[in-house]
Amino acid sequence: MAKGMREIKREIKSKQSMKQITKAMEMVAASKLRKAQEAAVASRPYADKLKEVVASIAAGSKDAKHPMLETRPVKKTGYLVITSDRGLAGGYNSNILRKVTQTIREKHKSTDEYTLFVIGRKGADYFRRRNMPITEDVIGLSDSPTFADIKSVAYSAVKNFTEGTYDELYLFYNQFVNAITQIPTETRLLPLDEVSSNTAVSSYEYEPSPEGVLEVLLPKYAETLIYSAVLDGKASEFGARMTAMGSATKNANKMINQLTLTYNRARQAAITQEISEIVAGANAQS
Repeated sequence: MAKGMREIKREIKSKQSMKQITKAMEMVAASKLRKAQEAAVASRPYADKLKEVVASIAAGSKDAKHPMLETRPVKKTGYLVITSDRGLAGGYNSNILRKVTQTIREKHKSTDEYTLFVIGRKGADYFRRRNMPITEDVIGLSDSPTFADIKSVAYSAVKNFTEGTYDELYLFYNQFVNAITQIPTETRLLPLDEVSSNTAVSSYEYEPSPEGVLEVLLPKYAETLIYSAVLDGKASEFGARMTAMGSATKNANKMINQLTLTYNRARQAAITQEISEIVAGANAQS
C-alpha cells in the first residue's frame, strides 16, 4: 500500500508540473493573440480598398485586360497552404491539412496535375512525408510576420500563375472568428474573375493607362490577400493554442483532483489497517 501511495504522489507532482506548463502556454498565447488579432483586422481595409480600385479599373475599361483576370481551361492547379511551425494548437493544423488533402484527392489523379506552396513547418513536413510536390515553402515565421517574410512565396505563387505554370491558384488558411472559433477556409485566389465582374465603377484618372495600372496593382492585390490570410492564420493559431492549453489545464486539474482523492483514500485505508493491527496486538497481550 505504501508503494502505491508513493506512485500516486509521484503522479500528482507530475500532473501539477504539466498544469504549470499548460497554464503558462495559455497565458502566452492569450497575450500574443491580442496583437495578432489587431494586425489581422488592420490589414482588411487596405485589401478592400485595393480591390475596389482594381474592380473599378477592370469594369470601367473594356480594353483593360490582364492574365490574372482571365479564366482559362484548367490543366494544372496551384495550392497555397498556410499552417504553423509548432503544434500544441488543437486542430489548427490537422483541420486545414485534412481539407487540402481531401480536395486534392477529389480533383486530381496524378501529382502532375497540381503543385503546392506551403507556409509553416507543419504543412511542409506533412506534404513531404507523403511525397506531394512542393514548389516553395516558408518556415520560421515570427509571431508578428511582416509582408517581407512571405513576399518570396507570394510573388512566386502569383508569378507562376501569370506565366501559365498552372491555371488556377487556391488559398487554404484558417479564418479567424474569435479565440474559440477558427474556420478552415478554401478560396480561389486566381484568376481574379470575381473582381472583374464587379459592376461598381468609381471615377479615376489613370497614368499611363488602365492596362499599365492593372499590371502593377493586380499582383500586389493578390499578394496582399495572401499576406492578409497569413495574419488571419497567426491570430487563429494563437486562439487555437490558447483554447487547447486552457482545456489541457482543466483536464490536468481534474486528474489532480482524482489522484488526490485516490491518495487520501489509500492513506486512510493504511491508517485504519495500522490501528487495527495495534488493537489486535493489544488484545492478544491482555
